[in-house]
Amino acid sequence: MAGRERRIFPLVPRRRLTGAPFGSFAGRRRGTGNEVIGIRRYERGDAVSSIDWPASARLSTAHADDEFVVRVRAADQTPRVVLLVDRRPAMGLYPAPLPWLSKASALREATISIVASAAAARADIGAVDYAAGETWWLPPGRRDRPRLVADRAAAAPFDAPDDGVERGLALLGERRAELPESSFVFVLSDFLAPVGAESWRGAVARGWDVVPVVIQDPVWERSFPDAAGVGLPVVDARGGRVSLVRLGRGQIARRRAANERRYAALMDTVRALGLEPVELTTSDPLEIDLAFLAWAEERQRSRWAR
Repeated sequence: MAGRERRIFPLVPRRRLTGAPFGSFAGRRRGTGNEVIGIRRYERGDAVSSIDWPASARLSTAHADDEFVVRVRAADQTPRVVLLVDRRPAMGLYPAPLPWLSKASALREATISIVASAAAARADIGAVDYAAGETWWLPPGRRDRPRLVADRAAAAPFDAPDDGVERGLALLGERRAELPESSFVFVLSDFLAPVGAESWRGAVARGWDVVPVVIQDPVWERSFPDAAGVGLPVVDARGGRVSLVRLGRGQIARRRAANERRYAALMDTVRALGLEPVELTTSDPLEIDLAFLAWAEERQRSRWAR
């Protein structure tokens, strides 16, 4: 994260939290803190370390069957932040000096902005992606996580499958012990490979603070310019081959309408679930920092208005 000093944005939760910030005291909601406030039956995904063995033994004896219960704890308020990064080949487009948005640069700068702000908030930081033919899962932690996540953003290849975001949301759902309610999940993608509404709903239902970070070229992906008859280079994202094509006015009109519908559908889907996206249309670090600051300020205003 070397370079100019970043403008830090506050991690403003969508809902007001009870308890004190940064884990100083136990809150009143359930979570992964230190204070035990009750027990409940074991559910798939619970950490083995949370099992109350004496209580489980008594319950098993009473029912003459294996029964397990886990301790329910009051959640400490130290924020947890996970970055779910889309590394499809299309997210590696377009390098300088091409006139389109460099998504790779925007993704890297957005990652740096989030990581720097999370570190300033003393958050536990983690990340997940599907680059290099593997599931890269870095559980939330504090000491070396900012550096590892930033290094990954700069070095990992863009070769993930098209359903990497949906896979990532499913994986996080299996990590409930490491990602309690009210954890921030920043999802960085252009979302041109659609994420199903069920995946979004599942993430929201788990109580996470999900933040879609939408990285799209405002001219070529949200709309389409009037370029009838002009030779346009088209890149095969997976093969890297460049072809020159010319589109007629009718083709351009249909492409523009399709792009605008796709963008509107994405915004309608996430906003219907109460999600507040951060929209990035540049790879400039300052502009990216300001976009996250505007997101945080809008959240602050919304919270005071409730």
